[in-house]
Amino acid sequence: MKENFKKNDLVTLKITDLGSSGEGIGKVDGFTLFVKDALIGDVVQAKIIKLKKNYGYGRLMEIVTPSPARVEARCPKARACGGCQIQPLDYEKQLEYKENKVGGLLERVGKIRDYVMEPIIGMEEPWHYRNKAQFPVGKDKDGKIITGFYAGRTHSIVPLDKCFIQHPLNEQIMSIVQRWMEEFNISSYDEVSHKGLVRHIFTRIGKYTGEVMVCLVINGKKIPKEAELIERLKQIPGIKSICLNVNRENTNVILGKDIQCLWGQPYITDKIGEISYRISPLSFFQVNPIQTQKLYATALEYAGLTGKETVWDLYCGIGTISLFLAQAAKKVYGVEIVPEAIRDAQENARLNHIENAEFFVGKAEEVLPEQYEKNGVYADVIVVDPPRKGCDEKLLACMVQMAPETIVYVSCDPATLARDLNYLSNHGYKVEKVRCTDMFPHSVHVETVVLLSHKSPDSHINATIINIG
Repeated sequence: MKENFKKNDLVTLKITDLGSSGEGIGKVDGFTLFVKDALIGDVVQAKIIKLKKNYGYGRLMEIVTPSPARVEARCPKARACGGCQIQPLDYEKQLEYKENKVGGLLERVGKIRDYVMEPIIGMEEPWHYRNKAQFPVGKDKDGKIITGFYAGRTHSIVPLDKCFIQHPLNEQIMSIVQRWMEEFNISSYDEVSHKGLVRHIFTRIGKYTGEVMVCLVINGKKIPKEAELIERLKQIPGIKSICLNVNRENTNVILGKDIQCLWGQPYITDKIGEISYRISPLSFFQVNPIQTQKLYATALEYAGLTGKETVWDLYCGIGTISLFLAQAAKKVYGVEIVPEAIRDAQENARLNHIENAEFFVGKAEEVLPEQYEKNGVYADVIVVDPPRKGCDEKLLACMVQMAPETIVYVSCDPATLARDLNYLSNHGYKVEKVRCTDMFPHSVHVETVVLLSHKSPDSHINATIINIG
């Protein structure tokens, strides 16, 4: 009970689970405590730093008995950096944790129990998998330019010259930009004063093409010594695009809307399977191409396309899943609220000589009901790609009204997935299969594919809904 403890008390407890942010969870005399940096199986000493009514937070002081699943973190900054919350946990145990996390939320929040949990899809080599990086730029206490990542839940920069989940070329890119800034006395951005020029170094690197984009996010309209920077960045193998992104807003949103191409082209290309995509700085593109192909393959398997289906892909982005599915569908319609993304999707269709894909600008929860109610559209397949907040209830209601025979829901957030599955299971659907894909090794995030079937076998519309989170 809370009454038995006070702030700064030292307690010893065994960690039995991990929270949504990777913090260890254990109990002391029945009272739940969350301890950052503690892992499942650890026995730890923690100092209580905050008490709530039914739980509290502790700071890890000592690992009394390490978990059998605890391993040496490859990155020396893993504990300080906010990117790899569970890197010291054995990779097989990471996969087990993620699968259990999804299953637990489906049961507690979704009230979903009678289904098949297929084995999680992990990576053979869970390192250097990310094709996109966003390095904040700042100064240390001595005024020296630093680049790295933010510490967990803060905007304090942890200096890094090497990241074990990013592409190794980023080390060279960061070094070039940092030396250019030092040599020509170019200022870094300060969030407190809203002064300074360079905010972030943003990179994209094509996994299968090797093409490289470097984009400086700046608090201004242009940079000094532009030619010198371009000349140095041009030495990077595979460089295709050097851009500026103008963000003069006093915000923690990384990218602004204004893109200026300084050299080369304003995009790079990469592939998923046989489909090529043009990717601009503002494009949404999955950060782990190897696992993305496996994720999409699972969605296709669950969908069971035969080449006769009409597909609606909602929140389609630059058309990644739309064009992937277009290879096996009769017709694909994509919907996305960002006009620039739709232009990319149209260009990607042209690039791949795909003529059975058409795209619309608008909110998914407005476009689909409008098309269904006013124009009587139907779908054999509906693809939904919502943000982490999940599907709008208006959209879910329209999907239920359209009465597809099958739904395949792919989500990047297990909590909102469970919520939406609860809605669908209460409106005529049964969860048949669930399969997780580890898109983000060493973090707490996980992607999930769910197959649902209509409870009424007499549904007059043969449709599939796929949600890519």
